[in-house]
Amino acid sequence: MSVTPSAPQARTPWRAVVGGSIGNLVEWYDWFVYASFATYFASAFFPKGNDTAQLLNTAGIFAVGFFMRPVGGWLLGRFADRRGRKAALTLTVTLMSASALLIAIAPTYDQVGYFGAGVLLVARLLQGLSVGGEYAASATYLTEASQPGRRGFVSSFQYVSMTAGQLIGLGLLIVLQRTMSDGSLHSYGWRIPFIVGAVAAAVVFWLRRNLLETEVYEEAGAHRESERGTIAELLRHRKEAALVIALTMGGTVAYYTYTTYLTKYLSNTAGLSKSDASLVSFCALFVFMLLQPLAGSLSDRIGRRPLLITFGVGSMLATVPIMTALSHTDSFGGALLLSLAALVVVTGYTSINAVVKAELFPTHVRALGVALPYALANALFGGTAEYVALWFKNAGAESGFYWYVSGCAAVSLIVYLTMRETRDTSLTKAPADQPATSERAARTPV
Repeated sequence: MSVTPSAPQARTPWRAVVGGSIGNLVEWYDWFVYASFATYFASAFFPKGNDTAQLLNTAGIFAVGFFMRPVGGWLLGRFADRRGRKAALTLTVTLMSASALLIAIAPTYDQVGYFGAGVLLVARLLQGLSVGGEYAASATYLTEASQPGRRGFVSSFQYVSMTAGQLIGLGLLIVLQRTMSDGSLHSYGWRIPFIVGAVAAAVVFWLRRNLLETEVYEEAGAHRESERGTIAELLRHRKEAALVIALTMGGTVAYYTYTTYLTKYLSNTAGLSKSDASLVSFCALFVFMLLQPLAGSLSDRIGRRPLLITFGVGSMLATVPIMTALSHTDSFGGALLLSLAALVVVTGYTSINAVVKAELFPTHVRALGVALPYALANALFGGTAEYVALWFKNAGAESGFYWYVSGCAAVSLIVYLTMRETRDTSLTKAPADQPATSERAARTPV
C-alpha cells in the first residue's frame, strides 16, 4: 500500500527525533545524576569512614540497578513489540520520574540508619527497570522513524540525547559547586537534581503522549499477536541476540569508564579537585555529543562495521596508555585532552550501536531483541565497570582495570571483524528473507 508524503498518515521524522530524544534525555539525566552526585550523597546513606569504601557502597547500588535492566528489557521490550513504541516510551519515562522523586525524598543514615540506603536501592531498581526498556524503545523508534539512507544519522541522536542528559546533570553539579558550600551540598544540595529530574520527566510524559507510532511498526500489525515480543520468537533469532551481547561488551565498558566513572577517577586517583574533574568531564562530553551525528552520518555512507572495527582497535590499544597518563595528570588541559582522545575512540561504538542492533531483528521482535541481550551485556559489563574499577583501586592494583577494559574491547573486536554489514537491511523484512541491498522507498524525507 502506497502512502504519499502529503497523506494524513505521513510522518515527520524530525518531530519523531525531537520527541523521542527529549524523553531519552530526561531518562538518562536521572540515570547519570546518580553517578555524578554520588561523591556528595555517599556519606548520607552509609556510616562515615573511608571515602573509597563509601563510594564502593554507592557504586554497588549503581551496579544493582543494572541488574534490573534485563528484567526491564524483557518486560518493556515485550510491551513495545505488542503495544507499540510510543506506549513503551511513555511508560518508561513515568517509571523514571517516580524513581527520581523517591531518591529526592530518601531519608539519610543519621535519620533512619540503613533504611535510607534501602530506599535508595528500591529507587535504583525502578530506574534499572525503566532504562532497561527505554534503550530498546528509543533505539527502535528512532531507527524505524527514519529514512533508510539516514538511519545511522537519525539513530545517533539517541546518544546525543543521552550525553545531553549527562551534560545537564554535570552542568547542574558545576553550578551547585560554585553557588553552594561543600557542606550544604553534602547535607541537602544533592537532592536538587533529583527533584529537577522528577519534574522534567512529568513534562516529557505529556510530550511523548503526542508522538505518532512508527509506520514500520504499524505495517507489521498483521503479524500474529501470539508471536510478538515473545522469548520463543526471540530464540528463533538467538544468533543475533548473542551477537548483540558480544558487540556490546567492549563498548559498554569503555563508555561507562569514560563517562560515569571519569569524574571520580580524576578526583579520586589523579588528584584533581571535584570541581575541576566535573568541568573536564563536561567539556569532553560536550565535544563527544557533537561527534555522534557526524559519525552516524558517516556510517550511512561507508557502513557500520568500519566504525565498530575502528573503535575495537582503538580501545584495545589505547586504553592502557590513556588511563595511565590520566592517573598522572595534574592539569586541567592535560586531563581534557586525554579524556577527549578516549571519547573520540568510543564514538565509533556509541554513534551506531543502537541502529546496528535494531537492524538485526524483524519488527515483531525488534524491541525485545534489542532490549534483553543489550541489558544483559550492560548488567554484566557496563553496570559493573565502576565497581570493578574501584575494587582494583581498593586492592592496590588499579592498573588491572585498564587491562580489563582493553580485554573487553578485544573480545568485541573479534565480533566486529566477523559480523555481517547491516547498513542495507530492510526493516520491513526478516533478515533471513531479504536481499542484501534491499530497501523500501522512504515515505517521508528527513
